[in-house]
Amino acid sequence: MNTGLAGIGVQVTFMDKDSWKFLQELCDIPGPPGFEAAATRLMKDYAEGYCDRVFTDKLGNTMFEKVGQKDGPIVLLAGHIDECGFIITGVNPQGYLAFSQLGGWFDQVLLGQRVLVHTRKGALNGVIACKPPHLMEPEEAKKVVTKDKMFIDIGASNKDEAQAMGVRLGDAVTPDSKFFTMEKQAYKDGKPAGKRTIVFGRAFDNRLGAFASVELLKALRKGKVKHPNRLIAAATVQEEVGLRGARTVAASTNPDVAIVLDVDIAGDIPGIDPLQAPARMGEGISITVFDGNMIPNQPLKELVISICEKKKIPHQLAYVIRGGTDGGLIHTSLTGVPTIAIGVPTRHIHSHVGLFDTADLDACMKLVIELAKALDRKTVDSLTAI
Repeated sequence: MNTGLAGIGVQVTFMDKDSWKFLQELCDIPGPPGFEAAATRLMKDYAEGYCDRVFTDKLGNTMFEKVGQKDGPIVLLAGHIDECGFIITGVNPQGYLAFSQLGGWFDQVLLGQRVLVHTRKGALNGVIACKPPHLMEPEEAKKVVTKDKMFIDIGASNKDEAQAMGVRLGDAVTPDSKFFTMEKQAYKDGKPAGKRTIVFGRAFDNRLGAFASVELLKALRKGKVKHPNRLIAAATVQEEVGLRGARTVAASTNPDVAIVLDVDIAGDIPGIDPLQAPARMGEGISITVFDGNMIPNQPLKELVISICEKKKIPHQLAYVIRGGTDGGLIHTSLTGVPTIAIGVPTRHIHSHVGLFDTADLDACMKLVIELAKALDRKTVDSLTAI
C-alpha cells in the first residue's frame, strides 16, 4: 500500500499523469451540497483549455461545452460534483458541535471518524464522538448510537472557545480522509490475472463522474477526435440532497440526449446477496438498467451495450431498487430527454473511505469516447422514433 499516485496507470490507457493528479485533487477538495464552489473552480481551471465555452446557471451547475458539429445534437454528460457531508447546527456550552447530515449517511459509519469543520477562519480538525460506553448502562451500550446522540469535538472546552476558533451555524463539515492507492496481484478462477490498481479515498461519489465528463473533452481535444455533436459536460450540484442541480441543468443546456455519469454500488462485499447489487468492483463499467427514479431510454441502453460488446469494453448490467441519480429528473425535464446512467462500481459509498478499481474508470472513459463519436443526429433522433 502506498500514498499518492504511485502505481497508477497499470490498466489506464486514456489518462496521463496530469489527469491522475487532477483526479486526486478533485477527490480531496471539500465540496458538500451547497458548498461546491472550490471543486467547480478546480474543474474550471483544469478543463477550460479543452472546451469551447464554460458557463454556469444560477443554482451553481458548471457546464463545459465542446462543439464537434454546430448543427449536431446536444449531448449532456452530467456528473454531480457534491459529496456527502454535514452542516453545523449548534454549539453547546461545553464547546461541542451539533451537526446535521448533507446527504444520506448510515449512523454506524460516523462514530469515531475524523472530520474537517470549514469555518471562515479556516478548516478545523474534529472527531465525531459520543458518551463513552464505560458510562452507559449495559443495555444502552448494546444499542447502536444514533446520530442525534453524537457530537463533533474540536478540542474546545466551552462555547466561547469554539466561537473564537471561527465556528458558527451553517459551517460545512467533510470527512478527513485522503486519496491513496495500492497495487495488487489479481486472480481469476485461481489463476493470476495481472496487476490491478485500487484507489482508496473520499468523495468518489461523485467526483469520479464529474472527472470523467471533463476528461472526455480532454481526450477528444488532445486526440483530435471528431464527434458529430455538441458535447456539454456538466458538474451538477446538490445531487445528494434531492437532485437539485438536475432540476436546472436540463433547462440550462436543452439536451437532445443525456448520459449520467455516477458511481454504482459494488455489491461484492460480505452480507450482500448478488441479486441485491449485481455490480462488482473490477469487472467493468456498470450500465444501470433501472433504478429507483429512472428507467433508461431502451434504444439508448441497447446502443450502450452494443458499443461495449463491439469495442470489447468490460461492462456489467446493474440496477438499484432504492435511490437513483440525476437522471431521475433530467429524463423528465423539458418534453423528455432520452437518458441513461453509467457508473464506476465503488465499494462503501456514503462513508469516509470508498474503493474503486482503475480498470473500471478506464472502461468508463472508453465507453464515453465511443458514445461521443456515435451520437450523431440520425442516431439521436432514432432513440425516440416510433
